[in-house]
Amino acid sequence: MPKMKTKKCAVKRMKMSATGKVMRSQGGKAHLNNGKTRARKRNLRGIVAADTSVTKTYARALQGR
Repeated sequence: MPKMKTKKCAVKRMKMSATGKVMRSQGGKAHLNNGKTRARKRNLRGIVAADTSVTKTYARALQGR
């Protein structure tokens, strides 16, 4: 059996935390920002844990790491 290859698009978008959660950045801050409030843009900063329903799929994409 060959080794599992990491999905490179997944590596650029998410990472695994030390406790095994999949962490991702939030969307909605790349363009069309002048209609959004300062507080809304500030709250989109940082990373959040991915939804538990897709954690298994994301972890599998990152499996080669």
